[in-house]
Amino acid sequence: MNRRFLLMRRPHGTPVPEDFALVESPVPSPPPGGFVVRNHYCSLDPAQRGWMDDAPSYMPPIPLGDPVRATTVGVVHASDTPDFAPGDWVMGLNGLEDYSVNQAGGFTMKVDPAVVSSPSQFLSALGAVGLTAYFGLLEVAKPQAGEVLLVSGAAGAVGSAVGQIGRIAGCRTIGIAGGVEKCRRLVEDYGFDVAIDYKGKSVGALSAEIRAAAPDGADIVFENVGGEVMDAEMLNLAKKARIVLCGLISEYNSPEKHGVRNLWPILTQQATLYGYLIMDYAPRFGEAGAVMAQWMAEGRLRIDEDVQVGLENAYPAFMRLFSGANTGKLVLKIA
Repeated sequence: MNRRFLLMRRPHGTPVPEDFALVESPVPSPPPGGFVVRNHYCSLDPAQRGWMDDAPSYMPPIPLGDPVRATTVGVVHASDTPDFAPGDWVMGLNGLEDYSVNQAGGFTMKVDPAVVSSPSQFLSALGAVGLTAYFGLLEVAKPQAGEVLLVSGAAGAVGSAVGQIGRIAGCRTIGIAGGVEKCRRLVEDYGFDVAIDYKGKSVGALSAEIRAAAPDGADIVFENVGGEVMDAEMLNLAKKARIVLCGLISEYNSPEKHGVRNLWPILTQQATLYGYLIMDYAPRFGEAGAVMAQWMAEGRLRIDEDVQVGLENAYPAFMRLFSGANTGKLVLKIA
């Protein structure tokens, strides 16, 4: 049977178990010219929360009654196309389900499991996480040696990669994270120069701590959090700062979004705010993946994974993103 984790109603605020259903249906057959993938690993990402809302976005909302959309890596189970043979390992945008129907010519691509220690790395270091960090920092922000890089959500999967790539590029790296343990990991595991704990601090107090670490302001802000953390960051911009807006996880479960409260520093500091989506760089994924793999082999880049097990645990695993419980790229193993 094919187990499927379905979206049954639009979450209002924080998702609850009743918003979803785990159902079983027969394993699908490949359509004409298509193929069926047996998913082994599924990516769990903050962006999925936005796809659950019936609101304009860069991707259409997940239809009610459909599986929660997810990037997956797995093996071709059955095929009606010569382009994908049974046994081929593939990565694509599918759903939280055991088996997914694909069409040739879609977003699914073959991958070689021999180049990684685990196929899950195609969802982390060599997948959207690693590539988001790579292109967002190197191509959008264009860091220069000696610049100050400020990263929010720095202990998360993308943020920790951004900080390490920033160090490779010669930046002074400052990471903002929640809690003593996460701040310890920033310095000891990921090589950040400074770690700042935002928990329990007002915007003013957090801003002052950032200013102490970067008296002349941040040349680059890589934004993953939004909310009051971003408010504090905006008070500490260097002249001609570049702000890469990658995510706003603090607001994903908020019925009312407050956005950025203070745009004045962007004007006075002549800063630039970039809205950044990784899909623009899809044609160059192979190029970036090779560089990331080399950095990892050289010990210059560490990408941790938090692998949860079982499709039946999809809901509590997904909620780890919003409680801060995950300790790396969050992946759900289902095969």
